[in-house]
Amino acid sequence: MKALPFLAAGLGVAAGAALVVYFGADAVWRSLSAVGWAGFAAVCAIHLALIAAMGAAWWVLLPGTRAGVLVWARLVRDSGSEVLPLSQVGGYVLGARAATLGGVSATASTASTIVDVSLEFVAQLAYTALGLFWLVHLRPGSAVAVPVSLGLVVAALAAAGCFVAQRRGFAAFDRLVRLLGRGWADKTAAGAAALHAALAAIYRLRGGLALCFALHLAAWIASVVEPWLVLRLAGAPLPFGTVLTVECLLYATRSLAFFVPNAVGVQEGAYIVLGAGFGLGPEMALALSLLKRARDLVIGVPALVVWQAIENGRLWRRGRGGAPGVPRP
Repeated sequence: MKALPFLAAGLGVAAGAALVVYFGADAVWRSLSAVGWAGFAAVCAIHLALIAAMGAAWWVLLPGTRAGVLVWARLVRDSGSEVLPLSQVGGYVLGARAATLGGVSATASTASTIVDVSLEFVAQLAYTALGLFWLVHLRPGSAVAVPVSLGLVVAALAAAGCFVAQRRGFAAFDRLVRLLGRGWADKTAAGAAALHAALAAIYRLRGGLALCFALHLAAWIASVVEPWLVLRLAGAPLPFGTVLTVECLLYATRSLAFFVPNAVGVQEGAYIVLGAGFGLGPEMALALSLLKRARDLVIGVPALVVWQAIENGRLWRRGRGGAPGVPRP
């Protein structure tokens, strides 16, 4: 089973490469070249600003924590998810670990990650609903509207169940532990009780929860600026609402392909299919996808290198009898 993500990633890379060859590597390269280095730098800058906004959304859930720590942790989270052959959950673990190394307690880091991810998921649902509304406005008879609507309903029910589990699920767990008796159950109950208390403290921050959701929704909508700008620079401009629709459907597709690390191959194919419905050529669609991949590498690889250096430094000091180890979340 451990080899499955690598196999899926390998097949995705092969599929992406096949699409580039089929539609013409020269045509894809010309589309990329039209954006230019200045355009690529602008896209990277916009993306870093979005990461800072999402880090701020995480920070409002932990008053008193240094904002820079959670902005950095968010950068590590996204870098792990988009660069390493990990699932999204793997990225969440790396981000929580980075927050812990920055001085946040393991319990607070874990609890705030759970709530932040949940609120971002709800914000993505709102973002997808906005894209669906615009799709119906642009293409009233679109066959995609019905399955996307059904998917939204199912996802909303799943989100509601997630929040209920976070608020009520620990009570059932506590009762089970009491039935099991003492010993290992006591230690498990203590850890669960601490996490439950941390979650309850976060959920008491009504204003913080609302602001976290608003920042995530704003970041999702603002993320459309990146592909919109790329298309304008490449000489294939589309209206902002059209790009919003394509991006919403793209990320909905990526969510369905969660078992493929980084949605390699899936993103490229989805861009071609979705773009075709709005007049976007396959070579430009592939160029846009590849530019996003390059952006993730340029931002993510240095971030992961720095994070690994911090981890190695901590382990070296621990081996020399220096600073004690930081508990893992």
